[in-house]
Formats: sequence, C-alpha cells, structure tokens
Amino acid sequence: MLNHAEPNTSQAVPRLSTGREVQISILRFPQDANRWNLVGAYLTLRRDVFIERKDWSLWQAEDLEFEQYDSFDTTYVIAHIGIEVVGGGRLRRADQRTGHGNYRYSYMIRDAVLGMLPGLPRELCFDPPPVDPSTWELTRFVNTAGAGIANAMLGAINDFLFASDAKSCLCLGSPAFLRMARRVGWQAREMGPVCGNKDGRFLVFDLSVVDPARLKDTGLGIDRPLG
Repeated sequence: MLNHAEPNTSQAVPRLSTGREVQISILRFPQDANRWNLVGAYLTLRRDVFIERKDWSLWQAEDLEFEQYDSFDTTYVIAHIGIEVVGGGRLRRADQRTGHGNYRYSYMIRDAVLGMLPGLPRELCFDPPPVDPSTWELTRFVNTAGAGIANAMLGAINDFLFASDAKSCLCLGSPAFLRMARRVGWQAREMGPVCGNKDGRFLVFDLSVVDPARLKDTGLGIDRPLG
C-alpha cells in the first residue's frame, strides 16, 4: 500500500464548449473500488486509441488494453463526463514492485532500460532511472476531448503528486507531448535521446512537480472554457 497524504481525489473543471462538465478523478484501490468501472472504461479507451486508431502492437483482451503495470497498486487519473471516460493516465511510484520470482516489475521506463521489455529500446535514458519514492512515472496518457482537458489532467496529476511528496514525474512520450507539457508551464528535462520503433518516436523526460498555488502563474491553472 502506498503511504502518502490524502489529496482531493475528484475535481470538476470548466465545461466543454458543448456545455458538458468534465470531472477529473484520481483513483486508487481499494479506496475507490466503488468507482473502478471508470478504470475499466479507461482501459477500453486505450484499446480504442492505441490499438484501433494508432495500430500499436499491444496486448488486449475483452476490449481492454492492459499489461503488467495495470495492477491494483497503480494510481489512475481519469477524465470523465459521468461514466463516459474521455481521457486518462497511469501513475506508478518509482520504488513500487509488482510480481513474484523472476518476474518483478517496477515501472515501464526502468524495466525497459534493464532489458525486461523487448518492445522498447534499452537506451531510453542517459543514466540509470531512479528508484526513490519522490519520483513517479506517467504513462499511457490519452485524451479525446481537446487540449483543455489534457491541461486539466496534467494539473490534477501535479496536485496529486505534490500532496504525495513527489518531486518529479517521469514520462515516456512523444516529442509533441514534451512540447505540450512545456507550453503549459512544466519544467521539463530530457533524460534520454529520441528513440523509436514501428509505433513511432518517443523519449523519456522529467517533469518537476510544483506547488499547486503556482499553477496559474505557470499556465497549468484552468481559467477558460475547455474543448
């Protein structure tokens, strides 16, 4: 079980241009077991976007895209309108371990560098990835509701990580995602070269967690219609 402060796990953000209000929820098990259907809908959204639209070679079963990092000790950020999920992301703390025996997984970036993930190159990082509890990883970030919702999710992630005493958030994403993060105010540091495989180009970068009181100054605060 993760030990950290208990931040607000759900917050409303301004309405979409269509008038629909989007909720951003941070979900953990077992605290949020009664809303775990949103995690299932997020896994379906990942299947729709990453496998059906982008044609990535990922595992799927029963309309869900999931893997070893989608365990009950993973934290999820979900953007939803009621029970309709329109975006989300997956958070893991760098000192977490999942599995038993010869198959002990930590987080995607580190395991790729250790050669445990054949689909990803080992040269993702210039230096060994950290394993301290103040570092978290964000992966499988997806959004189908416009740039404003992506900004809102990043802001909610920052709030949660700050309340959890995190200092940095590692991301494995495209160069475009890195540019977006910088554009909305994150201090981003590239941790490795731009790599690629048949699914596209990507790199590892570190986003500094900031005091939520500074979010409007940095551009992460949401004060305009979304969508």
